[in-house]
Amino acid sequence: MIGQSELLTLKPVIYAANMDEASFSAGCDGNEYYRAVRSLAEREGSQVLPICAKTEQEISELPPEDKGLFLAELGIEQSGLDRLIQCSYSLLGLISFLTAGADEVRAWTITRGTRAPQAAGKIHTDFERGFIRAEVVAFEDLKACGTMNAAKEKGLVRSEGKDYVMKDGDIVLFRFNV
Repeated sequence: MIGQSELLTLKPVIYAANMDEASFSAGCDGNEYYRAVRSLAEREGSQVLPICAKTEQEISELPPEDKGLFLAELGIEQSGLDRLIQCSYSLLGLISFLTAGADEVRAWTITRGTRAPQAAGKIHTDFERGFIRAEVVAFEDLKACGTMNAAKEKGLVRSEGKDYVMKDGDIVLFRFNV
């Protein structure tokens, strides 16, 4: 039974290394405690995420329109929460794809390596059962073009079959028939 048990000690680990503002902004490698945690994480095959709780609190109290400016002033691309989510997805082998319609845009979480029909099945089992093809565009390509029609005109929307392995950030329209 040991091979089948879900022991807590076998679960992936992310260490959050809370640092003072000075150490965090000066670069994590200059902090001896961070280096010690990183060394432990490397020996375990775990990950370590440097974070400054005080800065995160300040970010959380800002209105959304000011967060980007505040992060830019600090020379940080993303908040600690955003980095934690990405780190967690990576450690668990997860990615997201998106579906977009006139009334909503939605993200769907799947395991890295999932093929298009199984990804379609995350939305509805009929989508997987009657899968025909997936019309796919990368998020960055759609963002650069502005609209799906513009992406189609530039040839960036691809028609993919049953063997297509989904990529993180794919925007997909599934074609199916049941």
